[in-house]
Amino acid sequence: MILPCTSAAQDGWLRLRQALWPDCPEAEHLAEMAGFLREPDKYAQFVAYDEDGQAAGFAEAALRTDYVNGTETSPVAFLEGIYVAPQQRRQGWGRALVDAVTAWARTRGCRELASDALLDNVASHLMHRALGFEETERVVFFRKELS
Repeated sequence: MILPCTSAAQDGWLRLRQALWPDCPEAEHLAEMAGFLREPDKYAQFVAYDEDGQAAGFAEAALRTDYVNGTETSPVAFLEGIYVAPQQRRQGWGRALVDAVTAWARTRGCRELASDALLDNVASHLMHRALGFEETERVVFFRKELS
């Protein structure tokens, strides 16, 4: 079962976020989650629950109106994060979560769903392709500190 997140206290959402982004402090997770919940027209969050009621995975999406690499329309729904617990993988949770995000995006007038992954995250590349995404470009970001 896929449910939209309506509260930062929703069972499993924080735990799954911490598994995906372990270097982020809990207080920062909670602040981000509260911010998303305050702007339901811009952000969507979903949690997948297995038959025992355990949180199996989550997805977060945002509506972007600025340029999104590799897209041709605006607004674009952007899959900001997706995670399925290791013991729950290969059971269709990723597809169900992306389907929920896709349905939400369509209600917002989007014709494209975009996402990204680090260059070395081959597992994510494979998951995206399996879920119908196509690679559009590869980018390396640079930075120069100005003193």
